[in-house]
Amino acid sequence: MDFDQQKMEIWVFFFIVSLCIASLLKSLHDFFFPKLNLPPGPAAFPLIGSLLWLGTYSADLEPILRNLHAKYGAILTLRIGSHPAIFISSNSLAHQALVQNGAVFSDRPAAGPADRVMSSNQRSINSCPNGPTWRLLRRNLTAEILHPSRVRSYSHARKWVLEILVSRLRGQSDGFVPVRKMDQFQYAMFCLLRRLLLGFLRFNRLDLLPRMGKVLFRKRWDELLNLRKDQEEILLPHIRARQRLKQETQSKREEDSSDPGSSSSSSSKDYVLSYIVTLCSEFLSAGTDTTSTALQWIMANLVKSPHIQARLFEEISGVVGEGQEEVKEEDLQKMPSLKAVVLEGLRRHPPGHFVLPHSVTQDVSFEGYDIPKNATVNFIVSEMNWNPKIWENPMEFKPERFLDNNGDGVHGDEGEAFDITGSREIKMMPFGAGRRICPGYGLAMLHLEYFVANLVWNFDWKAVEGDEVDLSEKLEFTVVMKNPLQAHLSPRLK
Repeated sequence: MDFDQQKMEIWVFFFIVSLCIASLLKSLHDFFFPKLNLPPGPAAFPLIGSLLWLGTYSADLEPILRNLHAKYGAILTLRIGSHPAIFISSNSLAHQALVQNGAVFSDRPAAGPADRVMSSNQRSINSCPNGPTWRLLRRNLTAEILHPSRVRSYSHARKWVLEILVSRLRGQSDGFVPVRKMDQFQYAMFCLLRRLLLGFLRFNRLDLLPRMGKVLFRKRWDELLNLRKDQEEILLPHIRARQRLKQETQSKREEDSSDPGSSSSSSSKDYVLSYIVTLCSEFLSAGTDTTSTALQWIMANLVKSPHIQARLFEEISGVVGEGQEEVKEEDLQKMPSLKAVVLEGLRRHPPGHFVLPHSVTQDVSFEGYDIPKNATVNFIVSEMNWNPKIWENPMEFKPERFLDNNGDGVHGDEGEAFDITGSREIKMMPFGAGRRICPGYGLAMLHLEYFVANLVWNFDWKAVEGDEVDLSEKLEFTVVMKNPLQAHLSPRLK
């Protein structure tokens, strides 16, 4: 056997061995990772996923998704990282997933190391996986802070914040100098939620231990830890003060019925306080930016459409007593045009164009496709809110679309009150839908109606001459006005 023939046989041997190894690896992969019938989507690199999407921000991804949905349909798959990401843009499919199959689609994806730090290892209401801890956190929030009787009891806080906001705007309206309103709205919402929060704090023991993942970027990691430290330094004094007050009021009862087993270690108390900081931060951030953003969009459209503002002021004038400085909360239910304006603002300009990512609790078959447990499921709010099959001329600001023929009430398709929760059908979902719907949607609606009514009652809002109201968007924490609202404010004579 000559050298060339021996060399050829070696190459053939290695080739056969390589084919065998590849076949074995493929068999093992197919055994442990059986091929799934995922929703359609663009091609992706095996295992690694499509590198194209990893560096794409949400604002850039939305128009890309719009084109992909036009090509592949209302449900599609992108390979982002090692797990598939499902995107749903259909109102009916969102209802089918979130409401009809809510128990399956109510989980959250695993958080990355940075998110675990800021959420106490996914122990906030928004980030917590589906299960008993999430149910406990949500039940505490809805039964305590967001209970209707509790919300009503803090009408004085809303009035106090309104007086501050009106006073600031009145001071800036002197001389008809145009001013940016977003800063004032954010300040007002933060003051209000801070007042509510410090009045509502409740302390429940949660025996949970957060863990921090490793990261490669030490400087960024240190910045994140410093941000978390700042949160604790700001909130912990208030939390401890409320805790001491509660302990003092219960001291006699504790002396009469002391329980040696009820004491907890210092480290355990520190963990509990850490969770409370997370929940307080979530309450403040979730309610401040979203509500102030929605408020700015609504007022911008009222400036851009003075005839709608005039009609709303006429409705308010017919309800509010002569010489009354404030639109009271009990007056709001008598104002269908006000509710229609707020609903149309949330439909046309949802503060978030995506709900927070969902995940499924188990492998599930949906619309003939396989959705594996580790997949991320995303719902595109803006596409549903602007669906031309549901809303005529969806990009126009038309509050009357929510009013009945007589203009006497907000209605759905069959004359019933419009259901923003989407329990019967999803026509728009600015607060999400199903089990993971924002628990504070009722509070947000109250605040928007209350402040919109009072801002229109106190001021005539006019566009700045030569400065058209620009409804262009940009993504920050929420989807905000690219060019913040500037307007002339004229105090109304009552």
